[in-house]
Amino acid sequence: MGIRRIVPDLHAEDPAAGHGFYADVLGLEVVMDHGWIVTYADPGNRAAQLSVMRQDASAPVRPDVSIEVDDVDAAYAAAVRLGHEIVHPLTDEPWGVRRFFVRGPTGDVLNVLGHPAD
Repeated sequence: MGIRRIVPDLHAEDPAAGHGFYADVLGLEVVMDHGWIVTYADPGNRAAQLSVMRQDASAPVRPDVSIEVDDVDAAYAAAVRLGHEIVHPLTDEPWGVRRFFVRGPTGDVLNVLGHPAD
């Protein structure tokens, strides 16, 4: 299994409040804005991203980090087989990702996701 990107998930009541800061200070641009989550990326390196979220749209908790993998089903099977706590089940979300949340060994919640093949 390969990792495509790792994105820190920052928490804020107003995810859009950082637009100016992330653009003016870091040179990032908005690549996704669902209202409850805004993702910023480096225009020259789309894998360099960070997200700011108010809450998660379908899960009971906010993740601390999102990790895009090339085989989310294999990652899910491994997490279950190894007895890790699944915080949010493997789900096909309406915004086009397949994902699950797992609690990591340090207590952090990881959003492990994949995009359908193009």
